[in-house]
Amino acid sequence: MNVTATAAVGLRDRVTSRARALPLEVVVAVLIFAAFCALVLVKSPQTLEPDDSAYRASIVALTHGHMVLTNAQYSALNRELAASGGQGIMQWHQLASGKWISEKNPGYPFFAMVFYLLGVLRVTPLFWGAIACLALFAGARRWLGRGGGVWAVALYCSSGAALVFAWRATMPTFTDASLIAAGAGGLLWAMLARDAAGRRRLVAGLLAMLAFAGAVFIRYTNVVELAVAIAAVLAARRAARLPWRTVAVWLGAVAVFAAALLAFNQLVYGGATATGYSAGEITFSPSAILPNLQHMPAHLLGSMPMLVLAVAALGWIVVRLARKGWTTDAAASSAARRDVLVAAALAAGWVAMWALYSAYTWTEQMGGQGASQTVHVIRFYVPVIGLIALLGAWLLSRLPKWLPPAVLATVVVLGVLSFQTMATQGIGMGAGQGGGPGGQGAPPDMRSAPGGSGGQQPPTGQPPSGQPPSGQPPSVG
Repeated sequence: MNVTATAAVGLRDRVTSRARALPLEVVVAVLIFAAFCALVLVKSPQTLEPDDSAYRASIVALTHGHMVLTNAQYSALNRELAASGGQGIMQWHQLASGKWISEKNPGYPFFAMVFYLLGVLRVTPLFWGAIACLALFAGARRWLGRGGGVWAVALYCSSGAALVFAWRATMPTFTDASLIAAGAGGLLWAMLARDAAGRRRLVAGLLAMLAFAGAVFIRYTNVVELAVAIAAVLAARRAARLPWRTVAVWLGAVAVFAAALLAFNQLVYGGATATGYSAGEITFSPSAILPNLQHMPAHLLGSMPMLVLAVAALGWIVVRLARKGWTTDAAASSAARRDVLVAAALAAGWVAMWALYSAYTWTEQMGGQGASQTVHVIRFYVPVIGLIALLGAWLLSRLPKWLPPAVLATVVVLGVLSFQTMATQGIGMGAGQGGGPGGQGAPPDMRSAPGGSGGQQPPTGQPPSGQPPSGQPPSVG
């Protein structure tokens, strides 16, 4: 009887302690994200490459109710963008029907349109970043306990890669990274919260899957993250004590999304698996792997120093499993195995994306040109920074209490310096540099100057006159 009463008191004290600690953790996480937003917003926006103009044109066109444009609409939009201080339309092409559409995957304008209409386009990536931080906080705290959520948020907001793409509101990179981070954090909470109500787990997992789907809509190659998430759910369903009906709802939502996306592609691009890029414009080749492995690590480590923490965490988790995974201490063995399962899922998503782009021929060509190209080549690797942050948070939560703040401070300083450097890369670049994944460069004599809406640069030439455009858009290099 006394033992039972003592255990009950101990449990009550632990619950009370957690309830008291949570508000302070939340405040710290909010302050970290607020500082991140301040660093982003205090710096005047600039256009670094043609992709900015391509996405800006798509956003404005969508606010006018169009995704594809007739010749007349194309000319009118080009004049509108140039008159507001932009580069006009870049990296669009004509479909077989004669209408114009952006090369870029179509999802980001749907996520940015409301903010553009409200006149706060720069808030777009920050809004989705806030959702990512909320999910990362919840998932990491559930996994790592007290402090884990704060470390995950801090690492997610610490890299120069995160800062520079949150600063560029006409690029989708930080938004799809945030959706993947939100999916990872939400799914982590849903899988580990075995004591939570079934409905809460169902809703959390469903929102996580929808976040992954949104990331795919923004950039189709993010489908590898959705695939890894599905595989992780199926592999860990029994250990997570998830009923099949919950999993069925999650997978059903993914199936509906997949069908809708295929139908969208068929309607807009003329093929269920077609995209806006011309055949052969996006190429992956095994021959690009070795060159990418030679120069990309320097770009990635300089812009994402938290990589060191994530790699160290993976090594430590494996060693810990070898030491405790098969001991007679049931609690230690269970915790070690759980960490391995979570880390394996996070690492699988991380490696899958980076392995895909290690064979990308465009980064092979551009990345070898030195540090000046960092901001242009890392964006394909940025979508998994949420997964990397979760792994790094595991390491920080295991270090002596005095050490994580010092480690984090170092990472933050390196990240801010990296941001300041990358924010100037591409300004004033000539033809054949920068550009999008199709390898298209910037127009000659691209000049640096703050412009009108969205901080676009002034046009380098005259927008099209009343004559309908023909062939390739005049702004494509």
